[in-house]
Amino acid sequence: MILDGTLPASIAAAARAVRSGALLGLPTETVYGLAADASSDAAVAQIFAAKGRPSDHPLIVHVADAAGIGHFASTVPDFAQKLVDAFWPGPLTLILQRLPGVATAATGGQDSVGLRCPAHPVAHALLAACAAPGDAATHGGPPVWGVAAPSANRFGRVSPTTARHVQDELGADLLVLDGGPCAVGIESTIVDCTRGVPVLLRPGAITRAQIAAACGIQPLSKEELPAHTPRASGTLEAHYAPAAKVRLMDARALQTALDLLGADAAHIAVYARSALHTRSSRLVMRRMPDDAAAAAQQLFAVLRGFDDQAVKLIWIETPPATPEWEGVRDRLQRAAAA
Repeated sequence: MILDGTLPASIAAAARAVRSGALLGLPTETVYGLAADASSDAAVAQIFAAKGRPSDHPLIVHVADAAGIGHFASTVPDFAQKLVDAFWPGPLTLILQRLPGVATAATGGQDSVGLRCPAHPVAHALLAACAAPGDAATHGGPPVWGVAAPSANRFGRVSPTTARHVQDELGADLLVLDGGPCAVGIESTIVDCTRGVPVLLRPGAITRAQIAAACGIQPLSKEELPAHTPRASGTLEAHYAPAAKVRLMDARALQTALDLLGADAAHIAVYARSALHTRSSRLVMRRMPDDAAAAAQQLFAVLRGFDDQAVKLIWIETPPATPEWEGVRDRLQRAAAA
């Protein structure tokens, strides 16, 4: 069931569902999440079951504001606090040391926890309603200080960026708050803050340069500190994959491949920034934006659209190797590895 997330009654109904232990499709500025009470092992178990996700693969916990950190994390390094001050609410997840006995299932049993404060107004309203004090008759259960919310899709597949994507992926019975298309379109930047310096585990809309400017420390790559790297969402080699096989190529290789195809070539989609030509009228051609943020915003919807058109192959022009494209490049490389 899809509810209009702009309506107070919808927020109240969704908060009652979460506080009673149910699952919820939740819009954020990045992608839609599959949300449940992060402190309830039984509720979190439903997330893993619905997604087909391994139970030792940690989930990100979403909180209403920075005060929510204290319910889940034991310490916040100075540089991590600077990142909170600069980017929360927003598309940044911080890995922090977890309080003992809290959100054990959501963190896959690790002693760290990934925390994020989303900027989407519907997500914020839902989180505030879940944490509000009140009796069970009104709210459907005790306060919920944070919701675990991985992307609302089957494990390893393309993330959803609209409420309809969530319903198509997980079924019409799931309660989903509709907050419109996601503004960012790819998952949050993840920074590990448990090892004395910021370590970038997953690139996103917030770049390395922005992180460095905010906290005064250049973030390391996870390869530079490989020992004891916490497991984190969306960091498997193969991930974010459509049903069709994805192949990345530069513009020249793409044009050569198109030239070699006959006029009757079909079941292939092409997504590229460069102007390309084909003899076939049966290929699906779509232009990628020149702007990295615009490309990120539409990326997953484009991949889902290609699947809807039943293509077998998706040929994509490799994004530039520049900082602003790192998040898009990361998602496409993982999609191509699937």
